[in-house]
Amino acid sequence: MTPRVDLAVAAVRRVAQKRLHEVTVLQSFAFDETHERLYALQVRRGGGEEGHLCLNQLTLTGELLGHMHLRGFGHGVSMGVQNAADGTVWIWTEADAHGGYGQGVTRFRFADGATRTGADVALRKPIPGSLNNQPSVCMASSRIAVRYRLKGVPRYRVWDLDAFVARSYGDPLADIAQPAAHPDPKIPFQGYALHGDHIYQLAGTAYDSTANPAAKGGNAHVSCVDVTTGELLQRTRTEAGRRLAFREPEGVAVRHRAGQGVYLGFASGEAGARRFSLFAKPQRQS
Repeated sequence: MTPRVDLAVAAVRRVAQKRLHEVTVLQSFAFDETHERLYALQVRRGGGEEGHLCLNQLTLTGELLGHMHLRGFGHGVSMGVQNAADGTVWIWTEADAHGGYGQGVTRFRFADGATRTGADVALRKPIPGSLNNQPSVCMASSRIAVRYRLKGVPRYRVWDLDAFVARSYGDPLADIAQPAAHPDPKIPFQGYALHGDHIYQLAGTAYDSTANPAAKGGNAHVSCVDVTTGELLQRTRTEAGRRLAFREPEGVAVRHRAGQGVYLGFASGEAGARRFSLFAKPQRQS
């Protein structure tokens, strides 16, 4: 079983105010630890309702290496990277956008400068009747999770990754209701990441002079959920990146190698010139 990361540990800055290809905010990110790459999703300017995304490929220190466009895929709430046995790197995202959010999931290879549409990928709808499907991949446990809504209620379902790739959806490892990611139910959910038997969640809003002033350190909360029981194990406010201008929490990911731990994403900067930063809560070594 993969160990749980203690979210009470102090966050360490890993990437400081780097640029993505588009000028919009970061939405989600994931790591390819085999090839030491970072992938990040953002909504293209003016493409929110249509679900047009930009996928960025970067170094682990946040230097931009390339990008591709995804037309009609979704909002980019979460994503995953799969390292297949044959060496292929697969990117998992939501797909089939309606109302700006993907109603299924898909996987594809990164291709710098390319544009993909729904016709270019194989759509998967593993949960009949569900809406807003958002994937996350854990290579440490070879599992995949999909966050979804059923009758308006957000839930998580987890499968063995090989079974999911084979489109065998009938025997999931877990199916739980999503515990609240923030003490205030009105505060928006900002992403999640699967890591073994745990799911890490992020919620919060950008600084606001009245509702969420910078002087109070922001309202961002990070939490941990037990996949096997659905229990909320830990939820804590984080002041990581509190000195950033704007500071909107955006995306969470896990690096399981060398005790790297849980990474939190934050957007900063002025509208039309956003940047992103990553802060890690390291895995304590026993």
